[in-house]
Amino acid sequence: MEIQNSQYQLSDGINPLDLCEQYDAPLYVYDSAIIQRQFHRLNNAFNVKDLKINYACKALTNVNILRLMRQMGAGLDTVSIQELKLGLRAGFEPQNIIFTPNCVSLEEIEQAKSYGVKINIDNLSILEQFGDKYPDYPVCIRINPHIMAGGNAKISVGHIDSKFGISFHQLPHVKRIVESTGMQVEGIHMHTGSDIYDVELFLNGADILLNVAKEFPDLKYIDFGSGFKVPYKPNDISTDIEEFGQRITERFNTFCQNYGRDLTLMFEPGKFLVSESGYFFVKVNVVKQTISNLFAGVDSGLNHLIRPMFYDAYHKIVNVSRPEGRKRIYTVVGYVCETDTFGINRKITEIQEGDILCFYNAGAYCFSMASNYNSRYRPAEVLVHEGKAYLIRERETMEDLLRGQVELGIFEKISTTEPVNS
Repeated sequence: MEIQNSQYQLSDGINPLDLCEQYDAPLYVYDSAIIQRQFHRLNNAFNVKDLKINYACKALTNVNILRLMRQMGAGLDTVSIQELKLGLRAGFEPQNIIFTPNCVSLEEIEQAKSYGVKINIDNLSILEQFGDKYPDYPVCIRINPHIMAGGNAKISVGHIDSKFGISFHQLPHVKRIVESTGMQVEGIHMHTGSDIYDVELFLNGADILLNVAKEFPDLKYIDFGSGFKVPYKPNDISTDIEEFGQRITERFNTFCQNYGRDLTLMFEPGKFLVSESGYFFVKVNVVKQTISNLFAGVDSGLNHLIRPMFYDAYHKIVNVSRPEGRKRIYTVVGYVCETDTFGINRKITEIQEGDILCFYNAGAYCFSMASNYNSRYRPAEVLVHEGKAYLIRERETMEDLLRGQVELGIFEKISTTEPVNS
């Protein structure tokens, strides 16, 4: 479903303007073929005895996307008990789900344990408490390698000041807890950040993790996390997965040979699998010329797509209504009561009010981070699969905004002429 540059039609023949006409805008659209392409590319990059790709579902949790991942043979990386339950609903077997929370209570981890999933622990306090209560339940331990990696500080999670993981310098303390409780350690894990394109940096972290793994004699798997960078702009830098796969394969196979048996090599990609599959379509409400800017104001905002404001993330923007013609320089902004700027000084074919714009790379951390700020409805989601478009989430209504609210009878009752489901 990749959009053709010349005419902005979807490659399998589906017209995005028809989708916006049918389902309205704003609208998220995902292409299953791109997800499958990314999964198979990653799956084929490594030559090891046993490889497991666990989809980091926080990137996009629609249950249909989860079912597609399961159908391809992926496992699931979850960070909350709710994601875990979504994974079970999508049909994942508990042994194919890993629970990797951060700063949650022991009670939530115990709840995850009750489902029989893999448990990944990232702090000494919970490790000791869990080991005391459940020494026979195998766990994975998340290590912090003290590496600054990722596109910016907000998505770098493996450095010395990060809240994630147990410092590899605290390994003696970890071993004392393991030995005193008699707990079983079946896996070692790290995740250093997102948007990593420097293979050497990733391999430095891998070397640290493998050195830690040597200290645990009964491992079944080593999880290297993810963070692979995908391209956002033409000629953008991205992670060379094939080079990385070749080099990590050499390291991992040598480790297993020295360890005395084969282990499972695990990764937990999220953005790499789904980012490029997603397109976000919005309608232009107003074209506004000011003294210094030409604004295109659209029917969406940071309530639907927060990444540009949160991470300074770049999303390519094109005018699918007018693919040909003169380009002008626009600042594309949203409609919420904040400064919600999607793109500054973008060259886009001349925009008129009512045109449909498309934001690329809208598959990861876009809908999953959407909110009802300004009491706006969250958009619908559509999946294009094998040449057909399927609605996989309905657009919200006023009834959805009110669901869960308790209207007290202590205030004066007022009448309304607005139907609740409008």
